[in-house]
Amino acid sequence: MDSIKVSQSSTQWFSLSQFSPAYKRLLLPISLVALVANETTRDVAVNTLSDAFWAVSAYVAFTLAIYHYASIFMNRESKIVNLYQKSRGYQVLFSSILGALPGCGGAIIVTTQFVSGRVGFGAIVAVLTSTMGDAAFLLLASKPDIGFAVVALGVVVGCVSGWVVNMIHKDDFLRPEAQTVANKFCCTSTTHTTNFEKKAINLQGAFWKWLLVPATVVAFLGSFQVDINALLSLPTMSIEWLGTILIISSMLLWSLTKEIKDYESTVAEDTKCVSSHPLQKAAQDTNFVTAWVIVAFMAFELIAFFGHIDLAATFSGWGMLMPLIGLAIGMLPGCGPQILVTSLYIAGAVPLSAQISNAISNDGDALFPMIALAPKAAFVATIYSAVPAIIVGYGYYFLFEI
Repeated sequence: MDSIKVSQSSTQWFSLSQFSPAYKRLLLPISLVALVANETTRDVAVNTLSDAFWAVSAYVAFTLAIYHYASIFMNRESKIVNLYQKSRGYQVLFSSILGALPGCGGAIIVTTQFVSGRVGFGAIVAVLTSTMGDAAFLLLASKPDIGFAVVALGVVVGCVSGWVVNMIHKDDFLRPEAQTVANKFCCTSTTHTTNFEKKAINLQGAFWKWLLVPATVVAFLGSFQVDINALLSLPTMSIEWLGTILIISSMLLWSLTKEIKDYESTVAEDTKCVSSHPLQKAAQDTNFVTAWVIVAFMAFELIAFFGHIDLAATFSGWGMLMPLIGLAIGMLPGCGPQILVTSLYIAGAVPLSAQISNAISNDGDALFPMIALAPKAAFVATIYSAVPAIIVGYGYYFLFEI
């Protein structure tokens, strides 16, 4: 018996979990520092990271700040709910509009209301079809004309899809039983945030609180091809190095705010406190989007640098497959993979048809609660949202890209 106890205690003592690295997100800022420190990759890394900060992060932060401040004054969720509960047609219309709002909040609202019996299955298909998740912030900030067009297209396609589904299915199609949902709510564990992580989250907010205005000004001047170094009589590459330092610092703070435990914690945006300041919410969302943008931009530039491969030319040879690839990635839950596609579109690596099919098939973070509470409905709704995605994506491809 004693030997068994010793064996058991030894097993616990040498558990592999103790060797699991904490805060795996730290791999990103550490890798960026290594790329900047290496003479071979320094120029590519500094130019790419600088562009990512001034041309993407600054605009995304500015857009998110406006969005979160505006949401304080426009948060009339109960009135909207009352309106779209009046008829199945209104449900689809307002669900599509809610889904078109940048981020995943509107889609999550409709998802939970379907489970609770307040809206029908057509509303779920509509909201999942129209939503772009956090990728919408990136597209609106980088290419506002294309961004608004894609968002508007999502609303139209979402409405049509929802109304068609209403003609095929009843409102309670694949809705789980109330008791089943209640049990899942009871068993759902809340996210535990340590004091260390709370401090890192607060520092994210402080970082963008002080940098939002000057970073936006620099980004705005850069958009008009103003040489900031010459304007401020700075040495060559000064503003590029500043952008590199700032983006690595923001990624360091982001890496310490949450531990990666599973697929959802990797690709979904960080949980935000409802009572948080709008700038705090904007900072958390900005750093999440920035992390995925960096991964896409650096991969794009390093592949071209080391492999001497023009990815834009390479992907152009895949013409017929690109809308299908965009659709396939869009069916993955979470906003991370969708931000990668949008980043590659902004970089000119993938065509607009792939961006469109991805935007329509993309369900964002809203799919996670849907999978947890109504898995059958989540699966069917995702398949249904893929149908208009492939039709519209290939429609645009054949009309404008051949």
